[in-house]
Amino acid sequence: MKKHLSHNQSDEKRGAVKEGQTPTVTAETIPFLKEWGELGAAPYYFEDSFCLIREVTYPLDHQHGRYSFAELPEMVSAWNKSEIQHSLSAKGYKPHELFFFDTETTGLSGGTGNMIFLLGHARVYSDKVVVKQHLLTNPGNEAALYKSFLGEVDVESLVTYNGKSFDWPQVKTRHTLLRDQIPALPEFGHFDLLHGSRRLWKHKYERMALSVVEKEELHVNREGDTPGFLAPMIYFHFLKEQNPKLIEGILTHNELDVLSLISLYIHLSKKILSKDAVKEDDEKYALAKWHLAHRDVQEATKHLQELTGAAFEHADQAAYDLSLQYKRLKQWDEAACIWRRLFESSDVHLRLKAGVELAKYEEHRQKDPKAALSITQTLLSRSSLSERDIVELDKREKRLLRKAGQ
Repeated sequence: MKKHLSHNQSDEKRGAVKEGQTPTVTAETIPFLKEWGELGAAPYYFEDSFCLIREVTYPLDHQHGRYSFAELPEMVSAWNKSEIQHSLSAKGYKPHELFFFDTETTGLSGGTGNMIFLLGHARVYSDKVVVKQHLLTNPGNEAALYKSFLGEVDVESLVTYNGKSFDWPQVKTRHTLLRDQIPALPEFGHFDLLHGSRRLWKHKYERMALSVVEKEELHVNREGDTPGFLAPMIYFHFLKEQNPKLIEGILTHNELDVLSLISLYIHLSKKILSKDAVKEDDEKYALAKWHLAHRDVQEATKHLQELTGAAFEHADQAAYDLSLQYKRLKQWDEAACIWRRLFESSDVHLRLKAGVELAKYEEHRQKDPKAALSITQTLLSRSSLSERDIVELDKREKRLLRKAGQ
């Protein structure tokens, strides 16, 4: 990146600064300013540097894939009325307080050698959607880039796709290098839609890239899109020429990314909040497990109950998970009914887990150590047990023999 840190070009149109001369950034020294204006971009000045901020506006009823942006306020309202505890909950937020955020970088690896050159974000207002992009036209102007971004965005309500693992760590890394020049970085609290997408659809798609999810789930089909993996090469070319036309495709790609985040947040929120939004059994089971991860027994139980009698690959495991929710709710008879059925399952591991739960139920709830002993001995007689399972069952058998007076 060193060769890009200063532009010692002789072309006056590009705002060249002679050696030894103190650089002063003005509109006259910014190359292609008219062309930038035609793209909706204007300079942001900070000390002796600048970045460009591009703004694009969409009507609230604009359709992006399956959804109109007008549905976001509806979903935020639904979250505020809901009692569901969830990591994607917008409870306490207003629609315009969510920042749908994505970056473009010079590489996919982490560390100080990787530079963010574009910070894009979208907000949904009562009458429009505004996309803003902060563009670094010279690597020496990073302070202006982050000053403009931090003055615009509330980083505690970012909505990203893999932002927790990639985008935000990159921002933190670059901020560390500039911390003496720009405001402190607030704590980061946000909604990462990659995790939700992976939970619901990893059984359907080999890759969980945003491009896959937006095409398959949101029905967004991009035409003539500039692939993200070409962004670094295009950006380095742009640094030499400074011509906005060179990077226009990357700006459009990033713009569509943040718009897709709005539609994806609507889509995932509907899956969680709407009664009939989930039709597929595998997806419904994935949603139930997601609620379990949030320790929301009520929602998890509701979805697991809907899967009772369903014929899909993980039907027995779903039934076992339901039995554990019944156990937590002290609905012992319902739980025991499932354990008895799974005790005859062809799945060795489920059969073992169900048998152990059934033995504990007979011993502690029914006060019938003989029945518990019979179940334990049946488990011991079956093959495919690990050494650890055998040791645990042997302990249980010895204790039950004493309790049963045998």
